[in-house]
Amino acid sequence: MDSFWDFFLYLVYIFLFVAYLIVLFQIITDLFRDRELSGWWKAVWVVFLIVLPFLTALVYLIVRGRGMAERQYDAVRQARTATDEYIQSVARQTSPADQIRSAKELLDSGAITPGEFERLKTMAMS
Repeated sequence: MDSFWDFFLYLVYIFLFVAYLIVLFQIITDLFRDRELSGWWKAVWVVFLIVLPFLTALVYLIVRGRGMAERQYDAVRQARTATDEYIQSVARQTSPADQIRSAKELLDSGAITPGEFERLKTMAMS
């Protein structure tokens, strides 16, 4: 590295290599996410990505780019739905006071013994 321009060119090469790796990982992720593509076609794409990496990446992005975006959107939507369902399930949990109240109702109705009520009360408080 004798000059600034050599260093700058080196940085450009690193940037292009990292950008290629990101595209490559996106393509491989999309290949395994696609349920309509058979295993044989997935293997063919991977082999071509190894043998002719740049050309295959460009062809893949041109040929399957729209489907790639749709599969990414579906994956994000499913993750968001799962997160929302989890948050709602956690929010629906009863408070310790509600748990003690329901245990007291069970005790009053004779469904549980006073010892079981104390155990449930202790569990609700912890």
